[in-house]
Amino acid sequence: MKFDTRELFRKYCDGETFDRIVEMDSVSEMWQRCVSEYGGRIAVSDGGAEHTYSELENDAAGFRTLVGAGEPKRVGILSANSYDFVKAYIGTVTSGNCAVTIPAHLDAATVFGCCMMFDIRVLVYQPDLADKLEIVKLKRPDIKLIPADSLCGEKTGIVACGPQTPCSIVFTGGTTGRSKGALLSNGAVMQGTVNGCYGYPDVFFQRYLLVLPLTHVFGLIRNLLTSLYTGSALFICRNNKDMFRDIAVFRPTIMVMVPALAEMALTLSKKFGRNMLGDDLKCIICGAAMVSPFLIREYDKIGVKLLEGYGLTETANLVSGNPESLSKPESVGIPYPNQEFRITGQGELLIRGKNLMDGYVGVPEDGVYDDDGFFKTGDLVRLDDEGFLYITGRIKEIIVLPSGENVSPAEVETYFNAPEFIQDSQVFEDETEDGQRILALEVVPRATELLDMEPAARAGYIKEELEKINRTLPSFWRVSRITVRDSDFERTPAMKIKRYKKF
Repeated sequence: MKFDTRELFRKYCDGETFDRIVEMDSVSEMWQRCVSEYGGRIAVSDGGAEHTYSELENDAAGFRTLVGAGEPKRVGILSANSYDFVKAYIGTVTSGNCAVTIPAHLDAATVFGCCMMFDIRVLVYQPDLADKLEIVKLKRPDIKLIPADSLCGEKTGIVACGPQTPCSIVFTGGTTGRSKGALLSNGAVMQGTVNGCYGYPDVFFQRYLLVLPLTHVFGLIRNLLTSLYTGSALFICRNNKDMFRDIAVFRPTIMVMVPALAEMALTLSKKFGRNMLGDDLKCIICGAAMVSPFLIREYDKIGVKLLEGYGLTETANLVSGNPESLSKPESVGIPYPNQEFRITGQGELLIRGKNLMDGYVGVPEDGVYDDDGFFKTGDLVRLDDEGFLYITGRIKEIIVLPSGENVSPAEVETYFNAPEFIQDSQVFEDETEDGQRILALEVVPRATELLDMEPAARAGYIKEELEKINRTLPSFWRVSRITVRDSDFERTPAMKIKRYKKF
């Protein structure tokens, strides 16, 4: 299946806005247009300081001089979310170099390992993180170190790049769960950036709040680059504990969030009787984990569109987006253009297209592509009659029962997640005291939906209602044990639930 679906998104905004969404070959081409068209507008606000597009270009031009715009190389960026990260990233990728975004929480040994694995020649670092460079300084004195707050009076112009020019290496767990770096070309990054513009009416000249890490593909492409592409202003929240204070100051119109953060904001909004995300908020772009239909409905009640999407680091973040989230809340939407899909007999989604990575760096790629170059996502999917995509599970999470039946826990969980009093659930394989293997269920209640019930009675009520659902399921999907948790599941840095692995 080849998707040329651009025109399907036209009806979700006015014609003039839609025609402004044009594909570009490189971040350099995009940035040149941004500076030309949006020069005097605010691009980034950080720590009380506002920086226009022209000012950001002036600082990025200095960084192009510092990192060197001659022979292309890989430039590591070790920094927390900040204006310095933004100017270093823009300066690096618009100088023809490839930016390796290194999470700030990594220790010194891992930072050194990244320099070796990714053949980093220049390392830009946040001064507060200088202690993480000790091993690099000792063992690789040839690596040029540049403080992220550096300024340079000598400016270097934007370097023209092609769609195949390497742009970014971004960490991912991949389809195997092992951390690795995905190499994204300029063409792939720009396809992801432009895809972020499709599916809602007001995309240009918005106000974004950044709460996701810029070292994560969702934060880098959908939050930063789509914001810049559209002439919008990005307010950097340096500490998520200050998020609601920053919202009150900056009054964002769009936020890019993971479901767990959207859930927390909704819970607080109900507790305090007002929208904690601000009255100016129009839209939440939500992804990186399963989005509950409950969130979509509840945000709609307070005038906020919550739009779900789907993507992977290996596909430059964005594969599909759902502009019809209210009518199709279980779907991750319409596939974006310039992609080809295959769905295997097992239901696994395979992708080939402009947004696909050029491969993993420094680790074997065995088994991640089929013979025709389609990337094996590891996700189990289905398409409905209108072309909307649904995720039904992960192939590596399939449970093979003693009977031989294959069970996708994510697919079963959709039924147990349906009641509004269930926030999250996990179906997994466990065993009884006598060694019998069974399916078990753990759930996290949504407290805001149980306020009228005595706390002592809640667990019994929840189990009773879930048993009613359980009895409607096919026999091999039914769980033999239900546990109501009093705390959240353990989560990954991307806020996905960590799956239990017993067998």
